[in-house]
Formats: sequence, structure tokens, C-alpha cells
Amino acid sequence: MTLLSSPVTSTQTWLWQGFPITYQTQGSQGPAIVLVHGFGASLGHWRKNLPALAQVGRVYAVDLIGFGGSAKPKPGIEIAYTFETWGQQLIDFCQEVIGEPAFLIGNSIGCIAAMQAAVMAPSHVRGVALLNCSLRLLHDRRRASQPFYKRLGAPVLQRILQTRWIGHTFFRQIAQPKTVRKILQQAYINSEAVTDELVDLLLKPASDPGAVDVFLAFTAYSQGPLPEDLLAILPCPALMLWGAADPWEPVALGRKLADYPKVEQFIELPHVGHCPQDEAPEQVNPILQEWISRKAQIAHDHSELGVIE
Repeated sequence: MTLLSSPVTSTQTWLWQGFPITYQTQGSQGPAIVLVHGFGASLGHWRKNLPALAQVGRVYAVDLIGFGGSAKPKPGIEIAYTFETWGQQLIDFCQEVIGEPAFLIGNSIGCIAAMQAAVMAPSHVRGVALLNCSLRLLHDRRRASQPFYKRLGAPVLQRILQTRWIGHTFFRQIAQPKTVRKILQQAYINSEAVTDELVDLLLKPASDPGAVDVFLAFTAYSQGPLPEDLLAILPCPALMLWGAADPWEPVALGRKLADYPKVEQFIELPHVGHCPQDEAPEQVNPILQEWISRKAQIAHDHSELGVIE
């Protein structure tokens, strides 16, 4: 399949709980599809997928609150940055903007947010596709299985970063083009995919008021659901894709998630890192197109026969 070049897509704004949320959309017919980015990313991380998925449905890439062009209200005062919050945002987006249930496609922590939405409101989510799902390795319940230095080091670092001036200094140091590029070159196996465009789209929101506080709030968030918690009670079908060379979320641990009943397929992508939708869209897009089309056709056939799922 030839990868389509991305046409200019205008960014729209939706007011959610009084806060502006940004999103982009392509496609005029077919099932609704919502794309959910990972930590520190934004809707622009799906720029190579929107045109391809618009061939099989109406696609929406949304910025989670606290990220991208969306509002960044004060943590713990105006809003809690938790998966329950992001899950509710996705549920309300399906209800208020799309007006019908949708397939949710997530990358990294976006997978957790997508599954949280499905668990909280099963009637709003038709299925979830999970790309290199965050394993939440710094979660409180993970620490017992971590090496000694990580069990002690991670909580200490989290506490240090909560000291305001230290946290802000740390953020300013990493929110630099050279540093962001180095981080991306760790996450991406194909260095050619780490372009100036990618660095710019990840850096731009970092200068927004409130971006530092959101970053620090999430680095201190070691609670909430683990992926296996949600997979165990997931009410809809799931497809899992995994960049097998991911240095952050090991594929060996990811394979264990395939054992849950709702996971229909677990597909490894060789020589691909943490963000396969951006690094290898020529592999990811056809898989997602086929899965969504097939699930939508099955639902249509059942509807024609009067079968209630």
C-alpha cells in the first residue's frame, strides 16, 4: 500500500468541562475512529495515519487535556491528571463531538486511556487497538519486581522533582531540541523518522503555560490502573501491535498481555520502536484498516440479521 501524504487539516476546538480541547478530523463516512497519543505527544503524532484511516472511516485525532494544543489546567486544583479523567474525556468526546460509539486507537499511555474509557462506558467503545501499550513500569505495584536500584531510585527522583524549582529546571533542560532529538532516537529504531517536524511538534506545547506542572504531575503519578487490570475486565475486542525493538516497553512483557480473552491478535513489528504509528506507518496503517473494516462489517452483518451483540 502506498502511504498517502497528509493533506492540510484544520485544528478544531471542543469545550470540555470549561476547558478547550483541540482535535483534527478526516473522512466523511464509515465507522468513527479516535486516535489517542502518548505521554508528551499530541494529535500531530498521528499525521501519517489520519489520511490512510480516513479511507475506512471518520477519523478524529484528539489532544488529551494537559497535552498538545488542549488546555493545561492546574493539577490537583482545577483537574486531576489521571486515567479516569482522560477516559471520561474520551467518552464525552464520543458522545458530544462524534455522536456515536467509536474504535479507539492508542499509543503508549494512550492505550491505558482508551481501555479506561471502554471499561467506564462500554456502550461508547466498539473496540480498542493498542500500539506499544504502556506497561507502567514505575507504578507502585510494579516496584517489587524491579531491580533494587529502581525500587529505591524512582521514588526518590519523583519526590525530588516535586520540589518546584528543581522540577522546573529539569523540565527546561529536557525541553530543548537536542535533548528531545536524543530521546526520540532512543525510542525510534529508524533514525530517519526523527525529523525536525517531529521534534518541533513535540516541543511546541512545552512552552505553553501550565505545561511544566502537567509534566511534573504525571511523573509523580504512580497509581491508577495497570494494563492487565483493564484487560481483565475489557468489554470490547482488542488488537495489540508492538514495535519489537521498543527500549521502554519490552516486547517480552507485552506478549504476556496477549493472554487476556479480549485480545484477538498480538502482532509484533520487527525493527520498530515505541511509536510504530509514526516510525512505520506503512506497516501499521494496513493492519488497522483491515481490522476496523472487518469489525465494522461483522457489526453490520449482525445488524442486518437482527443479532444483538
